[in-house]
Amino acid sequence: MLVDSHCHLDKLDYEQLHTGIDDVLAKAKSRGVDYFLSVGVTLKSFPSMMAMIEPHENVFASCGVHPLDIEEGFDFDQLKAFAQHERVVAIGETGLDYHYQPELAGQQQDIFRQHVRLAVELDKPLIIHTRMAREDTMRILREEGAEKCGGVLHCFTESLEMAQEAVELGFYISISGIVTFNKASELKNVVSNLPLERLLVETDSPYLAPIPYRGKQNQPAYVREVAQYIALLKGVSVEEVEEATTNNFFTLFSRAER
Repeated sequence: MLVDSHCHLDKLDYEQLHTGIDDVLAKAKSRGVDYFLSVGVTLKSFPSMMAMIEPHENVFASCGVHPLDIEEGFDFDQLKAFAQHERVVAIGETGLDYHYQPELAGQQQDIFRQHVRLAVELDKPLIIHTRMAREDTMRILREEGAEKCGGVLHCFTESLEMAQEAVELGFYISISGIVTFNKASELKNVVSNLPLERLLVETDSPYLAPIPYRGKQNQPAYVREVAQYIALLKGVSVEEVEEATTNNFFTLFSRAER
């Protein structure tokens, strides 16, 4: 059994690729993927995402504003109200991205801090996006006491040193299809050196489809390729990766029920 610990189910292609969310989940189920975390990136899109996943008890949700979406609007009180929904098991996606919008670094940091404070207040783990912002990401997590709620650095593409620092803070590291890419040597090194007990697997659907699907739209069914590649890197069975990452998911997102 596998868990896709990070997907954007409301952003998949329901016109040509899938007939609906039932179709997506059935395709995943056929490949042993039984649980899903549908991740929110804007407050505006959160209600429609929740309406989509509501009938499916094996789909959990998070609520947050992605650092590249902050210009669409951020309201702390609205975030807090949404975040208290019983199906919301995490706060995020939040974090820092200096690759695309370095000019908004100050605003990103302020909103990131507010997410961390809410996660600590509600005791719900964080889902962190970080790109070209290693030092600021870890500094803010430490300064805001993020070890009290924990969380995950999702779709990790940073250094082993950053991963180890996050693990010391009580965080998990989530691995996406990027690990299968030929040029992802740094990420392969991270996976090889971290214990399975701190890893999660994800697709980040509809983005970043793993080999052999690279170039196509990603979907939760493809999280199996991620797990298979991790098993290869670590010299263990796929079943061991499945068991460890599934247990890790339900340990971190303790409000999610099997």
